[in-house]
Amino acid sequence: MTTSQAGLSGNQKRKMKSAARLYAVQALFQMEHSSLTAEWVRNEFLEHRFGATYDGEEMQDGDVNLFAQVLEVAVNYQAPIDQMTDRALVAKWPIARIDPTLRALFRAAGAELRDTGTPPKVVISEYVDVARAFFPDGKEPSFVNAVLDPMAREARPEAF
Repeated sequence: MTTSQAGLSGNQKRKMKSAARLYAVQALFQMEHSSLTAEWVRNEFLEHRFGATYDGEEMQDGDVNLFAQVLEVAVNYQAPIDQMTDRALVAKWPIARIDPTLRALFRAAGAELRDTGTPPKVVISEYVDVARAFFPDGKEPSFVNAVLDPMAREARPEAF
């Protein structure tokens, strides 16, 4: 259940991109904790989450293309994205030891840094906001910012 972005305001398009990022993190988390394929999870999100209504509350519609792109790149390039994340993390905390939600977030952000035209500072800001959605009272958003900055500088040095 998705809407075309034609005719939407810039603010609506930004909200749809933000929702797609949040959904991508959730989808990557779900794939890591199940035996479901990326295709199955992608379809489940597109059919049952994007703009769906649950208990009378409508979920945010998302940018389908960004969601699909982030998922595809995160799955197809997981090893190099994880290696880039490991280099940005403190040496004693490899990606395998961090919270699974943060791991999914770093994979989604790494995918977007790797293969989209989104400015790195926008990617960092957006995924810090995603971290706030999952960890509203924790230190995780600051941690995400601290890890994504060196990842962005490695992935897109020309932008700095």
